[in-house]
Amino acid sequence: MTDTRRHWRLLLCALVVAVVAGAVATATPIATADESGTGGTIVVEEGETVDDIEAVAGNVIIEGTVTGDVNALSGNVEINGEVGGDVEAAAGNVELTGDIDGDVSTAGGNVVVADGATIGGSLEAGAGTVTVDGTIDGDATIGAETIALGSDAEIAGDLRYSGTLEGNTDAVAGTITEEGWFDVGMEPTVQPIAEWVFAVYAFVLNLLLGAILLALFPRFSGAVASRVATSPVKSGLAGLAILIGVPILLVAIAITIVGLPITVVGAFLFVLLVWIGVVYGRFAVAAWVLSYAGVGNRWLALVVGLLGGALLGTIPYVGGLLNALIALLGLGALAIGLYASRRGRETGQSATPSSGPTAE
Repeated sequence: MTDTRRHWRLLLCALVVAVVAGAVATATPIATADESGTGGTIVVEEGETVDDIEAVAGNVIIEGTVTGDVNALSGNVEINGEVGGDVEAAAGNVELTGDIDGDVSTAGGNVVVADGATIGGSLEAGAGTVTVDGTIDGDATIGAETIALGSDAEIAGDLRYSGTLEGNTDAVAGTITEEGWFDVGMEPTVQPIAEWVFAVYAFVLNLLLGAILLALFPRFSGAVASRVATSPVKSGLAGLAILIGVPILLVAIAITIVGLPITVVGAFLFVLLVWIGVVYGRFAVAAWVLSYAGVGNRWLALVVGLLGGALLGTIPYVGGLLNALIALLGLGALAIGLYASRRGRETGQSATPSSGPTAE
């Protein structure tokens, strides 16, 4: 088996291990949450008091007391205890049976303000079905296919709604206004949580993939870092050529009668190659920079490179451009390395560059 084939087989194994491990890491249940967390189920037990909740989980259950706000992105949200601040939740099902002193903004498949529940502020809800049988001290803005007001419902302010309104309309002390479909403004709630989770998830996956690459291919990884340092222009141009040329080639193959299966497999391998190129690029640039400080630790270079890339991503415009350039360097150096490895195998010569930073 040639070195190139061995590389591809091990790289495919690395991808599978990284994806599975990342999925397991994000699915681990967390029993309790002090202020923030991710997991299968996050619970504030009865008699327990916490400050704020920021959670991304399969289930968020509050039986105790939250003195501040609750921000949740979840499959199910149940608030049976007390919340001293506001509640913002995006979930498949949201059920409120406790007391909430502030406002409630929620989007979900089903939203229930149950009998005995109290919302001290206003309610904004967008869902498939919204049922109100509790007390709302402020206004209610609801967009849903079906809006049901129960016999024990009380809305002290006005009701603005879109959808089909059913039940006890006498529960509304103010005016009832039907309007066209409107959003309930959940973007400010969901977006920061989703971005935070995605950033952590991406960093963990990149770190895991990078660690596997460095462990399985220490010499090849060092050669990639050396190639970026000694031939950045050549590596960048090679990366750009691959990024443009491979998709064009895959489209051309897909046009043929038997080309679609080849294109599907090729697209998967291309995405894998680009991902590895991104990780290698950040590792290589960090190794290059650290070499000027006399530091040659490859593991430190990997962590510094991935953290640096993540931080660059937070800088508007410039950060994205720099990350793209780094990815091109890594992709090009990786491709050149694989080609050189194959050529070296055929000629019986080493393909490892003789100069440049090397990470031990």
